Amino acid sequence: MRVIGIIPARYASSRFPGKPLVEINGKTMIQRVYEQVSKASSIQEVIVATDDERIYKHVVAFGKVVMTAEDHQSGTDRCAEVLSKVTGFDIVVNIQGDEPFINPLQIDKVVSLLAENEDFDVATLAKKIDDEVTLFNPNAVKVVFDKKGKALYFSRSPIPHCRGKEQADWLARASFFKHIGMYAFRANKLLTLADLKQSTLELTESLEQLRWLENGYSIGVGLTEFETLGIDTPEDLELIK
Repeated sequence: MRVIGIIPARYASSRFPGKPLVEINGKTMIQRVYEQVSKASSIQEVIVATDDERIYKHVVAFGKVVMTAEDHQSGTDRCAEVLSKVTGFDIVVNIQGDEPFINPLQIDKVVSLLAENEDFDVATLAKKIDDEVTLFNPNAVKVVFDKKGKALYFSRSPIPHCRGKEQADWLARASFFKHIGMYAFRANKLLTLADLKQSTLELTESLEQLRWLENGYSIGVGLTEFETLGIDTPEDLELIK
C-alpha cells in the first residue's frame, strides 16, 4: 500500500500572511513540516501543494512541490488537485502546513487506522481533553465517536453536553476529546469528497468534515497522546519560539 503525504501551503493567510516562509531557528515553517512528515515510516512521498510562486521557489530547493489553483476553499481540495496529477497511491494524508513540530508517529497512526479498517473512508486523530480552557475554547474542535471509533459528530462546542451540571464539573462527569486536524483519505474517495457541495452543518460550524458525515461517509478516529502545536498568528510563533 503506497501512501503520499500532501502539505497544503497558502501565502495569503488572513491572520498571518506569509506564514509558511517564516523562520523558526534557521529553517522556515514549511521546511520543518516537510522534514517531519518525511520521517514517518508509512509515507513514500511528500509533496507541498501551494498557489504561491514564492513558496514554490523556496520548496524546490529542498523537496517536491506542485502549483495548484488559487480558488480552492480548503486544504482537502488542494490535496485532491495534487492527487489528480500523480498516480500509484492508495492513501493520501493531508498534513497541516502550520505544525512544524508534528510527530511522525501521529502520521503513521492515522495511516494504519485507515489501512486496517475497511469500513472507514477517512481517518483522523483525537486527544483526550483534561483542561477547561481547551474544553470551552471554540477554536479547539471536539469530536464524539462510537465504540468502534467511528465519528458521530464534530463541534466547536463541548460535546457531549452535561445537562444540569455546572461547567466546572464537566470534566469529572464525562470524557471529552479534541480533534487533531490531520486526515488520511482513501485515494479513490478523496476526489469524490472534494466534489461534494458545502453542507448545512459544515456552514453552521465552519468544519468541512461535517460535509463528509452529512453525505454518509465514515470517519475513523484514533486516539493519540501527542499534542499538536499549530501556528495561526504571529503571537503563536513567539510562544513556540
